[in-house]
Amino acid sequence: MIIRNHYYEENPKISMELLVSPSSVEEARSALAADIIDVKKPSEGSLGANFPWVIHAIKELSDKPVSAAIGGDYAFLPGGGASQAAYGAASAGADYVKVGLKFDGADRAAELIEAVAKAVHWQYPEKTVVIAAYADYERMGTISPLEMAPLVTENGADVAMIDTGIKDGKSLFDFMDESVLGEFTDLNRSLKQKTALAGSLKFEDLEPPLRCINPEIIGVRGMVCGGGDRSSVIREELVEKAMSLLK
Repeated sequence: MIIRNHYYEENPKISMELLVSPSSVEEARSALAADIIDVKKPSEGSLGANFPWVIHAIKELSDKPVSAAIGGDYAFLPGGGASQAAYGAASAGADYVKVGLKFDGADRAAELIEAVAKAVHWQYPEKTVVIAAYADYERMGTISPLEMAPLVTENGADVAMIDTGIKDGKSLFDFMDESVLGEFTDLNRSLKQKTALAGSLKFEDLEPPLRCINPEIIGVRGMVCGGGDRSSVIREELVEKAMSLLK
């Protein structure tokens, strides 16, 4: 069943932005049609961090905003782990700094979110901090996205994201249906924060259900790779196809 998002019905001009995740400078050149270029290292996890010099080099390619995962899938390491990595990514040129919460507990999540947000906004108040929880949180034993969402702006961050943590071919919609994802998106808008959705999405997901859920950001990699999975190489024509379907 498709659940139309009330915010979308009242604000039909809200447009979704496409975030594409290259793993190298060469791949980034094929992703420049996207709205946001997201630097990650897929071999190091769902939100694996790339090198700071790669972030810097990709930032130099265009005026498109750059996002960087900071080694996401973070255990509870708010100090020397997450906050220092977040500051490093922001210093290297990332406009969006993204971390995933690979642990359970609202109190611990709040502490790590606050540490990451402070590490970025301390020197770069204009930059955006993205906090990700996982659609497959039950099998991972991590905090649920709906429990995470209220902690985002409350602790100084900006965007609440859902991704899949275990990359085994199962997608976002294998774990959460349109109704739950619409609830997550509505909750974020009521909290004045943006929503990002990702997790092995396919082209057929772009026209409903995702257009009906209407998050501000949609994150992809496998969709725009030549082999159809995240280990293949990004193809420029597939990025352009995804953009045309969104816009």
